[in-house]
Formats: sequence, structure tokens, C-alpha cells
Amino acid sequence: METKAFATPEEKRPFVDKGQALVVTLGDRSVVKGTFEPGWRWSEHVGPIAGTASCQSPHLLYVLSGRMAVRMEDGSESEIGPDDVASIDPGHDAWVVGEAACVCVDFGISPTYAQHQD
Repeated sequence: METKAFATPEEKRPFVDKGQALVVTLGDRSVVKGTFEPGWRWSEHVGPIAGTASCQSPHLLYVLSGRMAVRMEDGSESEIGPDDVASIDPGHDAWVVGEAACVCVDFGISPTYAQHQD
């Protein structure tokens, strides 16, 4: 058995601004707790780090607080909020809805999400 805590993550990945991702690793899996502040948008605050036009990471999210909208490349759109679970395929943009931070735990994220490439 292995346990980790977000209070002592292996890594903190700041976005361009407006939030960060805390990463814990269990075996070969990473779990991320993301804090997305009001005004955050993937294409503005993570896209420059990723170097892609849309998010290419899959997600299996559990939303703890706040709201986030997601638009897929095909134009379909959805909004998620507290206590929602969402599976999101690669090829999307996302943004915080409202004036509260959106906090999510992601169990399906790519290991390099929001990781600066040197």
C-alpha cells in the first residue's frame, strides 16, 4: 500500500498565472489537484506551457469546488461543478466560470500536464 498527500506533493506546477497543479505519484500513476483561479483559461494559462492549440491530455476529474466549462474541438460544450465527475478526451479548451476558484482532482491526466518543457 502506498499513500501520499497533496499537502506534500512531489511537484508543484504553476500555470502562467491564475493557479497551479500539485502532483503526487503512486507507482506509475500521477494524480493532480488543480486550482484554477477566476479568469483562468487553458488556452491562455497552460497552452503556452504545453505548446499546443488545445489541451491534449485526457482527464478523469472530480470537482471539489467552483465551476469549469469545457469546449471540445468539435464545438460541443459542457459545464462541471462541485461533486461532478467528468471524463474529458484530448482536444479541448476549458475555463473557470464565475468568481470562485475551481478545484479538481484529476486521476486520468497525462504525466506531463502543465509541465514546463526545457
